[in-house]
Amino acid sequence: PVLVGSAEEIQAAAEEIGAELGVTINLTMYDAADDMAKQVEQATILVGEKPDFVIINLAEVASGQQLVDMFTEAGIPFLFYNKEPSAETVQSVVVDSGSIFIGTTPREAGDMQGEILADMYTADPASVDLNGDGVVHFVEFMGEPNNPEAIARTQYSEETAIALGVPLEAVLEDPIVANWDTAQANERMTATWAAHPEIEVVFCNNDDMATGVIAAMNAFNYNTGREGDPALVVIGVDATDAAFEAIAAGKMTATVKQDGDAMGYANVRIAVNYLQTGTWLDGLDYTLAEDGYSVRIPYAKITAEELVDQHRDLPGTILVVIQQHQQFVFGDL
Repeated sequence: PVLVGSAEEIQAAAEEIGAELGVTINLTMYDAADDMAKQVEQATILVGEKPDFVIINLAEVASGQQLVDMFTEAGIPFLFYNKEPSAETVQSVVVDSGSIFIGTTPREAGDMQGEILADMYTADPASVDLNGDGVVHFVEFMGEPNNPEAIARTQYSEETAIALGVPLEAVLEDPIVANWDTAQANERMTATWAAHPEIEVVFCNNDDMATGVIAAMNAFNYNTGREGDPALVVIGVDATDAAFEAIAAGKMTATVKQDGDAMGYANVRIAVNYLQTGTWLDGLDYTLAEDGYSVRIPYAKITAEELVDQHRDLPGTILVVIQQHQQFVFGDL
């Protein structure tokens, strides 16, 4: 799913911050695998262990209140990251609880996907409008129907491209839901292409689905990376290793990077700051977003000309921090 940073990146951030502050930071990691019942079980264990801090990566964005109640009653401070609590719950889960959310601006990835396509169309319309009919036919692969990131990426990739002058036209009434999964995207793209060979552009909410789309098109000798073979425009999100390889090979057009290094660093640094000072951001270079409860980590566009350091996904994690003789636990459940 939509997750930022790898365990290695979190560990690197902890080591860097530990060196900066003269403390030792030890990490213990748990993965709830997007299962809310499992996440509650893990939270129950943590409450029994009386940790000093928990970083929560929600299994279900609408189900944070139970964790808030558990940790508040136990007197354990916490913050949320990556998956933002739903609009219906964010007031009680984050604001009223005195917590903070560290993540991205949901629409930014979609905006950047649309901007990438618009830049291509402006520079060379034929690179996007493959059949030259003046209309750019597209489909959208959506991660989950109720996920705020998926909703925003789906909406704004299209709206931004249109606003910037791309004559987009959807070949389907609704986005294709493939649950962030490569195999599902492969299967559904194969079926969709059979019915709609006019498709010219595919937006994907994440790179795993994008690689599934590419695999499907390879069977039709599209997006092979071979000179002379046709290719759809395929734009993803996450900047995974597989996406980098596909872009470098000429099979994939672009991706949008979630900065795992910056996200990992922000989580650990802000949590440590709270434990040391009792404030989230005092003395740090981070600022609250306009919503008053979050710190937003920016995305970056990645095309063949802009390949950067590798990025991998992170499972849900509990971070255990030890400073001197006091134990701090940071978790994203």
